[in-house]
Amino acid sequence: MLKLKGLTKRYATGDLALNNIDLEVPSGQVLALIGPSGAGKSTLIRCVNRLVEPTSGTIELDSKDISNARGGRLRQARRQIGMIFQNYALVERLSVMENVLSGRLAYVGFWRSYFRKFPESDIKQAFELLERVGLETMLDKRGDALSGGQKQRVGIARALMQNPKLLLVDEPTASLDPKTSRQIMRLICELCQEQNLATIINIHDVALAQQFVHRVVGLRAGEIVYDGAPDGLSPEILTTIYGEEDWSVDKRDDEEETSKPKEQDVEAALLGGHP
Repeated sequence: MLKLKGLTKRYATGDLALNNIDLEVPSGQVLALIGPSGAGKSTLIRCVNRLVEPTSGTIELDSKDISNARGGRLRQARRQIGMIFQNYALVERLSVMENVLSGRLAYVGFWRSYFRKFPESDIKQAFELLERVGLETMLDKRGDALSGGQKQRVGIARALMQNPKLLLVDEPTASLDPKTSRQIMRLICELCQEQNLATIINIHDVALAQQFVHRVVGLRAGEIVYDGAPDGLSPEILTTIYGEEDWSVDKRDDEEETSKPKEQDVEAALLGGHP
């Protein structure tokens, strides 16, 4: 279980990105985080895995406070937090299998990974995950030879190679067509149920979230303004979250809050180090 208590983030500019967030996500629950650009969705996710340092408040994972963890304690905590990035963050010159095995970097160490000396158990797990995400015939394909949907499937398998307790997903369908978006959301939700993972998905597509997740949390100006079932997102609630709009028309919001992840953030998420 993930538990946030009074989580606040104020940047050096004085901007308040998160204001006193209280949130619990139990194991096995898939939660969609929605809200307009600048609402604090990505900041919340990045505070949880400590890619952004919170100003105040506590972050508990499995009843362990990781709010102020440093060094080895932070690396240990990050091993338990899988991350799926909006722009895939694959090493495109490496094969599908090598990208998936990079999810074990925090466990095997730099030199063993550099020389591809992964334990047989890790290789077996990678084969199983690639079969589960439908890429068992693409083991040797380079990352730059894949479609967007295939790259996201590799990212999912890589995150699950960590054997995490918590999965953080940042805009997994932003660059995908509608059919592939549904397939990716369905796959993420099924895998999280199978592995009993607490999961937070930062997503702009409200209709897609309503179709697949267990729970929706709406953020506006860094505060929670809705926390409930997907079918509770009435036009009035959507107006509270996003502002005035004709919600009788199903309209996809293509505006993106985040850009390509920084290289040091990807490295920190996989290796458990500090940016």
